[in-house]
Amino acid sequence: MFGPPSMGYDRAITIWSPDGRLYQVEYALETVRRGAPTLGIRCKHGVVLAAERRIGSPLTEITDKILPVDEHIGVSFSGFFADGRILIDRARVYTQVHRLIYDEPIDVETLARRICDILQVYTQHGGVRPFGVALLIGGVDAGGPQLIGTDPSGAYQKYHAHAIGSGDSKIIEALTKNYRQDLTLEDSILLAIKALSIVIEDIAPQKLELAVIDAEEKKFRKIEGDEKIKYIQKAKG
Repeated sequence: MFGPPSMGYDRAITIWSPDGRLYQVEYALETVRRGAPTLGIRCKHGVVLAAERRIGSPLTEITDKILPVDEHIGVSFSGFFADGRILIDRARVYTQVHRLIYDEPIDVETLARRICDILQVYTQHGGVRPFGVALLIGGVDAGGPQLIGTDPSGAYQKYHAHAIGSGDSKIIEALTKNYRQDLTLEDSILLAIKALSIVIEDIAPQKLELAVIDAEEKKFRKIEGDEKIKYIQKAKG
């Protein structure tokens, strides 16, 4: 009798629909699906992150989609860039505070859980909206290489390989078909390029962003210049 009108379930984040859905969270998930694609691959030798760089006006500089959070962790994202920037800045604070308190690098899952705590809070209060972004967090900690994906609801999941953004189902299908437990780091880089090339027409260095976290060095590193060109040519080859 006193409930919201039947057409108003998507007008407030705190109103459930009769079939148990929060439409604002689903709209945020749709925002992620429309973003530029990015993927991650975990192997025993490390983690690879790859993303499409969408080129807009020739007067603007291309903004990075894969960013370091700590020396052993990198993050890629799909969705609203502003929302991703806020979460990545918060993640950097968490990693530094952890080092200051415990004198050791933060575990990848601990960081993912802290970020998801923020995401979840923004699904249960009026006057705010969910974050319209999903993250792929890759890193190497005491447990070895880790790849964790988050979504706007505050859920997270560990993966061997995963993709988010536009065309994610096609990329995941390719990853599922070609992923092996014995992949080397170079194999993983080549697989990442081949999988992204399914949704990126005429893949080229300026359209692609690559980064790795090596299991031995435990260091985040962007792949740039001639090294990136070499991998693209080899993947096409």
